[in-house]
Amino acid sequence: MRAVIQRVVKGTVIVNGEVTGSIGKGLVVLIGIHPGDTPKDIEWMADKLVHLRIFEDPDGKMNLSATDIGAEMLIVSQFTLYGDCRKGRRPGYSTAAPPAIAEPVYLQLVDAVRKRGIDVGTGIFQAIMQVELINDGPVTLLIDSEKKF
Repeated sequence: MRAVIQRVVKGTVIVNGEVTGSIGKGLVVLIGIHPGDTPKDIEWMADKLVHLRIFEDPDGKMNLSATDIGAEMLIVSQFTLYGDCRKGRRPGYSTAAPPAIAEPVYLQLVDAVRKRGIDVGTGIFQAIMQVELINDGPVTLLIDSEKKF
């Protein structure tokens, strides 16, 4: 499982002109699912997302987590995070989980984050979405449950 995490002032997902998810201060998380992702990956990612210390404390140091500050999270499925651009000019997506596998894992991740006390907004799985955000910092991180980067 891979994630692009952006610390934001606000974030919104729009599908067919309708807002499906909106948050204030928190994290916008673009999530890619791999066919081999397990419940262990889901729990690892959920724990990492809610406890990652990327919000500033009163001294201006990134010492606080989403849980510490009561942040919200907007989690959006994005299979293109498994796009392989190393060969040719068209990305290959053979390492991204197919929708029948990815959707349940995505929904379990959203549920796992909510169970940790975070308010979560979402997009709509497999929909064409517009994601709007105001990156705060900017702070953008990449994480992978297999710790590849």
